[in-house]
Amino acid sequence: MSRSATSRNDARAAALWMLFAVLAFAGMDAGMKWIANDYSAFQVATFRSLATLPLVLAWIALRGRAGSLLHVHWPLHLLRGLLGVGMIAGFVYGLARMPLSTAYAIVFVSPLMVTALAVPLLGEKVGPRRWTAIALGVVGVLVVLRPTGEGVATLAGLAVVGGALCYAVASITVRKLAQRDSPEALVFWFLVLMALFAGALAWPDWQPLQRGHWWVLGLIGVTGALGQVGLTHAFRLGEASQVAPLEYTALVWVVLLDLVVWQVLPDGMTWLGAAIIVASGLYMFRRERVLAKGGAPVDGEVKRLDRTPPP
Repeated sequence: MSRSATSRNDARAAALWMLFAVLAFAGMDAGMKWIANDYSAFQVATFRSLATLPLVLAWIALRGRAGSLLHVHWPLHLLRGLLGVGMIAGFVYGLARMPLSTAYAIVFVSPLMVTALAVPLLGEKVGPRRWTAIALGVVGVLVVLRPTGEGVATLAGLAVVGGALCYAVASITVRKLAQRDSPEALVFWFLVLMALFAGALAWPDWQPLQRGHWWVLGLIGVTGALGQVGLTHAFRLGEASQVAPLEYTALVWVVLLDLVVWQVLPDGMTWLGAAIIVASGLYMFRRERVLAKGGAPVDGEVKRLDRTPPP
């Protein structure tokens, strides 16, 4: 088989793995929304970590990478763990009070936040075209929130925005950690530290797990682990600039979940805001792909608010 044919096959496989990962993570988020009204946001964040951790640890062991977990840069891991609590708790707090698709629409602005924060925190250069995309993404968020109208600019909406901001800062720490620690360590210690920190915050108001929610924890754990495996294969086989835009297909799944499970749909203005945010993000991906081809240093990692970066 020729090199070009192999490359095309890899690209198709990467796309399929990414679509699978997006579906799996949508299922995980639906599970968190299912129990979000019965437990505090910190407790749900703890459940999310503990449910996924055993399967992720088994996956790391099967890859023969357990030894890479021991030598890590602790200060940045601790900071990332704290930020992880903020991003998951903010996301879950919003899930309890708004449609899944609305929370996703807000979350989709987070890659734009990462690009903006990379300027003051990492000294990266961002040109006027990408700044325009960032500004349009902010406009999209304002359309969804509608702070002067009947939008979701409530504490719940602002919590999701705050979670997205925590995610963006955490992503900056990932860029530093990825230079010295293994991808497996990034995933494992993120889950462990988030479980410890979120569990400590949830402890004063801890509620016993209801018998009818065990299957939900199983769903969260399995879909979270499968999503992580899907991301790993997608970014191993394909280029980040080609695979990452498929992240936005999640909107299809969460709209279907909202309709089938919760019998709700976003209103027209939320659709408009989501369209602006997605268009801005797609342009950002396209622009970064152009810059990468031209030899400019561009971060190829794409991460989401509710999960760890792809190994």
